[in-house]
Parts: sequence; structure tokens; C-alpha cells
Amino acid sequence: MPRIQPFKAIRPARAHAKAVASVPYDVVNRDEAAALADGNPNSFLHVIRPDIDVPAGTNPYAAEVYAAGRASLDRFLAEGVLQQDSDSCLYAYRQIMNGVPQIGLVCCCHIDDYADDLIRKHEKTRPAKEDDRTRHVTVLNAHAGPVFLSYRNDETVDALVNTAAQTQPLYDFVAEDEVQHTVWRITETGPYIAAMSSVPLFYVADGHHRSASAWRAGTQRREANPRHTGSEEYNWFLSVLFPANQLKILAYNRIIQDLNGLSADDLLSKLSKVGLLEKTDRPVPAAAGIFCVYVDGSWYRLTVPTESIDKSDAVGSLDVAILENRVLRPILGINDVRTDRRIDFVGGIRGTGELERLVDSGEWACAVSMYPTSMQQLMAVSDANQIMPPKSTWFEPKLRSGLLMHSLD
Repeated sequence: MPRIQPFKAIRPARAHAKAVASVPYDVVNRDEAAALADGNPNSFLHVIRPDIDVPAGTNPYAAEVYAAGRASLDRFLAEGVLQQDSDSCLYAYRQIMNGVPQIGLVCCCHIDDYADDLIRKHEKTRPAKEDDRTRHVTVLNAHAGPVFLSYRNDETVDALVNTAAQTQPLYDFVAEDEVQHTVWRITETGPYIAAMSSVPLFYVADGHHRSASAWRAGTQRREANPRHTGSEEYNWFLSVLFPANQLKILAYNRIIQDLNGLSADDLLSKLSKVGLLEKTDRPVPAAAGIFCVYVDGSWYRLTVPTESIDKSDAVGSLDVAILENRVLRPILGINDVRTDRRIDFVGGIRGTGELERLVDSGEWACAVSMYPTSMQQLMAVSDANQIMPPKSTWFEPKLRSGLLMHSLD
């Protein structure tokens, strides 16, 4: 069973919580991060996106970038913007988006459970991003952003977390994206640890690079410590555990730069051989196995025959894999979606209007509106020890960074 542990959180003083809390480092580029932090010296983006505080054009992996992040963290601590608790606690963290809540348990998980696949993965990580986050962790000597984990819901755990949410909150605010964030401190941690010990597996929902870098940073500290005992904080990493039945995955849509030498009519003709193709005014698929394609100013619904999909194939039955195997590769000549610059990905939170805008701009030739992957599919792929195609899931709402940090010491 994967283990959890309370921790002495580095966290904002109550009056600074809303100003400190930021979007995760990997959902904004440098310019977007700089705009969000503009006029807010206490934004946690100064810690997790320190490239905004060095001259534009600086190599994002330069030593001075990481040093800038550490300097901001040190400043926050010196000025009392952040403080470290003297006692080890767990925390309940609730988000409400569009009236729908999800509530999880903030804790630390063990890097050995990650290595031993008790914390299961479904994505490949990129070496450059792993290197970046590992160095960020080691320079800060802290985990600045939590890994978003899930588990098959357990009624005892759920009841305990919901009980914690009946107490006085530590933080409660509505962010600029209108998502409400509420955090409660849990000082009596024993019942939570005991209840969670019956949960057999955790799953990485979002944060593969953060979890991989936590494992790397921890193992590096082990190797450098001749007195390593196994009780050190660097053996643990910051996580938020949500029950799978509360989570909703949004679509991760596709845009394609050109039609591989085909006209729009040629493309539609080839798509009609993949499945039933119909013109539509509804650009969002109603079910799995259905794709909505925007080309030449119109939407078309492509329905793949159900009997042609092998449901026993955890990866091959995913819509993202079906699109790749039946459309992107054979028709549009996109053989590797990880590296081919003719394809890009648009999170479902942006809506289908963004797909229309991109194609109508002339910069992209067509777009595909996808049906979202389910949590059941995510866990099935993870349990099969397989890897999803890139950009298979988009989780909303995003966890805020800066509300709770974990020190490696």
C-alpha cells in the first residue's frame, strides 16, 4: 500500500494567501506568467517561474534563473509572506468550479512508492522537463507545487476529509478565474493515515514531471548523505489525493497545420471511409468514438463504428489513439504526435470557439474536437503499465501553487 505522511508546511500568512497563490508553472509561458505576476511582488510565480525575473531571452535553464527562484522564496520567508508551521499536519483542499466541488487530502507520499509503482503513471516524461524540475527542487530545497494524485474512492477516507471541511478554514478565497479555493488544517492525522492505508494504489492524474523530479531529487540526496536513515524529509514529496469519482477530465483538442497536400473535399472523402461523416452544428462530441472536425468553415461529425474498437485494448480503445491510428497517421501524415510540429493541442477549457478562431485565422488548416478520456480509462492504462498518447487528459480546475510547500529538510 502507498504511504502518506503529514508535514511541516511552508505556507502563506493568512492575509497573503490569495496574492501568493498562483497557477501551476506549466500552464503558462513566460510572457503569460509575467503578465499574471505584474504588480504583485508576492505572486508565487516569482518562485516557480523565476524566468520572469531575469532578462527576456535568458536561457530558461541558466543557473541565474533557479537562483532567482530561490531568492524570491528567501524574500517571502524573510518578509513574513510565507512561514513554516512548527507541527506536522495534513490538510483538506477543496476547489469549487462552476458550482461543482472536489476535495482532496494534502499530504506527502513516499518516493519509493513512486519507484515501486504503487503510485502509477500513464505518461512518459521528457528529460529536459525532468532535469528542470529536479534542479528547481534541489535549488529551492523544497517541493513548490503538489503532484495531483487520485485513488479509487474509499468511503472512510472521504468521510474523514469531509469532516475536516466542517471546521474553520485556514484559507478561503476566490481566484481570478472564479474558482473557489479552501484549505483546512488537520492536526489529528492518525485516523487519516490509518484510513488511507487501506487504499491499494494511487494514480498520477497530473504532475508526472513533478513526481519524477521529486524521486530524482530524493535519490540524489540519499546518495549524498552517508548518514541516510530513511527517515529524512527528502524521501517524501508533496501531493494532493482526490477520489477518482470527484474528478472530471476535459477534452484535449487537436489542431493541424496543413492537410498533407489534400483539399478539404479530399480530406472529407477520406474521413467518410473511417466512419459515418455528417455535417453538424454541434461541435462537441456526445460520446466516445465520435470526433467533430472543423475544416473550411464547417463542422463535421465523424462516428467510428463501435464494433471496430477493441475495448480490451486499454490504450488502443482511447479516442486519442483511435484518432492517431485512423486519421492523423494514415491520412494527415503525422507519424509522431510528440515531435511533429504540424500538430498542436488545445485544452478543452478554451472551448471549441478557440478551435474555430485558430483555423479561421489561416494559421491552421483543421481542428478536431475530442470526447474526453475518463478516469476509468486513465486507471486502466496505468494498471496495464502502459502509456497514453501525448495530451490525452486535461484536468480542471488546476491546483494552486504556493498555498502549501514541503521542505526537503
